[in-house]
Amino acid sequence: MRILDLLRMSSGSLLKRKFRTILTVLGVMIGTASIVVMVSLGLGINRAQMEQIERYGGLTTITVREGRNDGYYGGTVNGASVYIAGSSSSDGEVKRLDDEAIRMLQGLQHVKSVYPILTFSAIAKFGAYESDLSIQGMTPEGLEDQNIQIGEGHLPTDSSELEFFYGNKVAADFYNPKTYDYPYYSTGKYVVDLSKDTLFIIFDQSAYWSSQNDGTVQPPRKYIVPTAGVEKANEENEWSSNGYTVFCNLDALKTTLQRIFRNKVIPGQPTTAGGKPYKEIYYNRASVVVDDVENVVEVQEFINSLGYSADSNIEWIQSTKEQMANIQALLGGIGAVSLLVAAIGITNTMMMSIYERTKEIGVMKVLGCDMRNIQELFLIEAGYIGFIGGLVGLGLSYTISAVINRALAAGGEATVTSYIPPWLAIAALIFAVIIGMVAGFFPSRRAMKLSPLAAIRNE
Repeated sequence: MRILDLLRMSSGSLLKRKFRTILTVLGVMIGTASIVVMVSLGLGINRAQMEQIERYGGLTTITVREGRNDGYYGGTVNGASVYIAGSSSSDGEVKRLDDEAIRMLQGLQHVKSVYPILTFSAIAKFGAYESDLSIQGMTPEGLEDQNIQIGEGHLPTDSSELEFFYGNKVAADFYNPKTYDYPYYSTGKYVVDLSKDTLFIIFDQSAYWSSQNDGTVQPPRKYIVPTAGVEKANEENEWSSNGYTVFCNLDALKTTLQRIFRNKVIPGQPTTAGGKPYKEIYYNRASVVVDDVENVVEVQEFINSLGYSADSNIEWIQSTKEQMANIQALLGGIGAVSLLVAAIGITNTMMMSIYERTKEIGVMKVLGCDMRNIQELFLIEAGYIGFIGGLVGLGLSYTISAVINRALAAGGEATVTSYIPPWLAIAALIFAVIIGMVAGFFPSRRAMKLSPLAAIRNE
């Protein structure tokens, strides 16, 4: 018997028993929709977690800070084997981040780029208000990699003149030092327009506070630093990883600090054993961007072995993946219960169909129909039920998913969504067909083994 004949006979048999077929399809539809929606919620939570991790520093970024080198390590730099010996002293050699260290990190295998970062704290004054600025000097490439949304102006790429680019929340931290009142947090309005108003910047905070507490100490000099730009304010007024940071060009910041603190120790910089400043300015940290998330652990361990302190979001990622796998398994299991009930319904429907069509099966056998064709006939009917139920259930899943996303967005939880990727939809449809055919397997075996004479005599 040809496959087209089997398909025609199967569909005709299901159409003859419309009400029973609809009820069975309904069970498969509910089961498929339950699994898809449950798994989609797990995928949505996982995607939201990954996006949050990306906002907190990225999936392939390693943060490197100074450390101590006490060990030995053999590894690879630019494909060549190297042997690094640690300090034999009890406390170890301090591994600081200078230009040579940055070049070494750039040469490591699997490393795409390295961005040195120099941080510094200063005081900004505007009329009766002031604020503590968290200044971050970066290379032009590093600034571009921050994916900063520019509201006004431009990024500070000029290395010849110090310019500040303000995060969209810097203005919120201005307060009155006499009353300790923060106008933004009490009124919701900024007291300073960073793109237009002139700020006076105090780099020597130690001298400033000494002059405040002791009238005999001369106040430090105030500087006017041009504004390069301001970060774009988001509509939801949400927290931004760059919101409270002041960005500037790395070389311009280094030149400015060396000029202001000439022959003096720059705050935050290490000193010699005699308390003297080093000629070179050391970086506070460096961002190492790896080519693939699979190589983050290897590169991080290698950097740690060099004596530096390296950390990344990889532990968070691994922990999140494990948690999400457990959540998805739980949600999928809950949905699978509905599909299991639907499979029992398919089995019941096929068994009833066999009882009702016993004489028909006997006639087919007497006429010489192959046993396999009889089994295939019932398997195709079960597969039909699974396919139709899966298809309708998939449409219901997309509808429920859209309703959930709209409800969450209305409730302010837009970060958590129901997410149905194409592979999930295809897998759900295939799974529904397989479940249908598996549920129809034993009834089809019974139909195949019926005695022809007994089937014909059956009333």
